[in-house]
Amino acid sequence: MYVWSANVGFAPSQFTFSIAAPGVITLPVGFSFPDGTVITLNSTGALPVGLTVGEVYFVVNSTGGTFEVSTTIGGAPITTSGTQSGLQFISQRGVDLADAGDSDAPLFANVIQVSDVSRFVLCMGTNDYGQTFLDPMLIRWSDQEDPFTWTPAATNQAGSIRLSLGSEIVTALQARQEILVFTDSALYSMQYVGTPFVWSTNLLGDNVSIVGPNAAILASGVTYWMGVDKFYRYDGRVQTLNCDLRRHVFSDFNALQSQQVYAGTNEGFNEVWWFYCSADSDQANRYVIYNYVENVWYYGSLGRTAWLDSGLLAHPIAATYDFEIVQHEDGVDNYALGNITALPAYIASSEFDIGDGHNFGFVWRVLPDLTFEGSSAVAGVSGSGIPTPSVDMTLFPLQNSGSGVSGSASGTVARKATYAITEQFTGQIYTRVRGRQMIFQISSSQIGTTWQLGAPRIDIRPDGRR
Repeated sequence: MYVWSANVGFAPSQFTFSIAAPGVITLPVGFSFPDGTVITLNSTGALPVGLTVGEVYFVVNSTGGTFEVSTTIGGAPITTSGTQSGLQFISQRGVDLADAGDSDAPLFANVIQVSDVSRFVLCMGTNDYGQTFLDPMLIRWSDQEDPFTWTPAATNQAGSIRLSLGSEIVTALQARQEILVFTDSALYSMQYVGTPFVWSTNLLGDNVSIVGPNAAILASGVTYWMGVDKFYRYDGRVQTLNCDLRRHVFSDFNALQSQQVYAGTNEGFNEVWWFYCSADSDQANRYVIYNYVENVWYYGSLGRTAWLDSGLLAHPIAATYDFEIVQHEDGVDNYALGNITALPAYIASSEFDIGDGHNFGFVWRVLPDLTFEGSSAVAGVSGSGIPTPSVDMTLFPLQNSGSGVSGSASGTVARKATYAITEQFTGQIYTRVRGRQMIFQISSSQIGTTWQLGAPRIDIRPDGRR
């Protein structure tokens, strides 16, 4: 575990050091380190006597761009002597907390959380006091507002607690006025209660699982996560999430790469996303989405290594396997790698039939209902190089339930013109297709095109039982 202060910056900061009792550091104009900032020093030559390259020091007696250093927080400033040579720098690197904290500072931790409200650093799955081996079910926390004090005492709030259900703590997530702690078989709630117990734990649910450390996400005050064979939600009580795609996801899932599963939100569309590895892939190449407002699921194939949806950003951003950061939900085309390409899109219905499915159905006409509003392509503009927005509507017939698709019939729906009140498009598609059951699909694969489906109508009539 490392600690780093933004005041230190992203590059080494050159300084000058006085040979004095105590020695004073003078920073470049515009730099200022508050008391308590933890730093290490580098030099192209030699530091004055009393200072060591790589040693951890704390800022004391800071005034503007000058300060002194001590080996402890608020401790006595160091006296320097002798000579110095070369250029002196403050390192921009993080400092190992085991070197910066007290003798009981954790050596390592599987999960680290910072309590935003109560202002504690919490280590989950860490070494006990005076021990050098990791206890995967132990939780320890620092003193309040002091990440460097870990030894419990009557004068501070540092402490520890060990969970009982499970063999390891997998991850933790800060929710509403509580921190949710996931073990491999249970879910706990941690809440700050003040002295003498400081933090209390409550078991929220047992016999629950989580597939990996990044598989949980908070959306609209509710926590969602992927388990090893199902999905869950927590909104005050733990519930199994009804998933229509459960078999689709977990029958084609690489359990050996479950640590790569990660969750994200797309708040603009009320969605929770999970990216995961298919059975034949060692990289996250699939996603499944849950829309928690409409209570529907959808899925697809997409390679992303990270995802961030923040209220500070206009759109969600993600990282690709091509080492690029891309924006989602922005525009209608794919601009990855600098090449404008279409975003193939489709939606397909489930199988439908007439009545109880005793009769074959014959479809002779489809009446579209959709809009191309937002498309960058405009009908009638010549020389633009962008085709008129259009989609393909396709009917796939089945001879019997489970028989598989026996053919298809399709037609193209294109934008005709735009009016102040409504939008004109292809009025009807004539087709000849016969089947006991059918699947209706709408798709597009050209640049500059976006569409929204309304309530299309299909003219279908009974056509015998054989």
